[in-house]
Amino acid sequence: MAGINDAVSTVQHVGELAGVAAFALSGGLVAVRHRLDIVGVLLLAVATALGGGVIRDLIIGNNPPVAFTNMQYLGTAVAAGAVICVWRPPVRLTRWPLDVTDAVGLGLFAVTGTVVAHQAGLNAPGAALLGMTTAIGGGVIRDVLTGQIPSVLRPQQHLYAIPALLCATVVTLLLRYTDYQPWMGLACAVIATALRLASLGLGWHGPEPWYVRRDRKAGLLDE
Repeated sequence: MAGINDAVSTVQHVGELAGVAAFALSGGLVAVRHRLDIVGVLLLAVATALGGGVIRDLIIGNNPPVAFTNMQYLGTAVAAGAVICVWRPPVRLTRWPLDVTDAVGLGLFAVTGTVVAHQAGLNAPGAALLGMTTAIGGGVIRDVLTGQIPSVLRPQQHLYAIPALLCATVVTLLLRYTDYQPWMGLACAVIATALRLASLGLGWHGPEPWYVRRDRKAGLLDE
């Protein structure tokens, strides 16, 4: 079992680095779209990639945040931002490849954030919410810095926060009621990743109040 857990931990760490790179690339591409300079590209790339973890660590009092002490994460984010500074990827590389790695990062960060919050002594609801925050916080910071309503709050967006919250909730229950093992977290991350990708492929959106749906169908709301 120890060998399996070590292998799972390695896979999870590699997946997290891939997620950091994907988040950083998305932040860098948004910066280019808004015609920011090189400093802006790098700042937005790092903020998108590491912002959720920084929020988590500040809330639980883990100072300085891991993002500033683990050079693997910071280095990966900066490297991805630097790539965007010198090379604009073709559209075919910024769609599904980026969507897949972004979804992988979403699931893994939700698991990691929940486990860290649980180990810090947070109760089950707090740990789940902080796990979700770890996964989506960077994207929220990215959108705020570029003057937009965060994409996770906009109507008619594909599922993003919901898979992260569901993943974090299940991990919290496993931590509380079972002998939690790393493979359990990896399984939860895989399910969250699959749910995110399914929402992209099948056009799933989060629920809205019934009257908002009614007004949209009647053409009374802007999309």
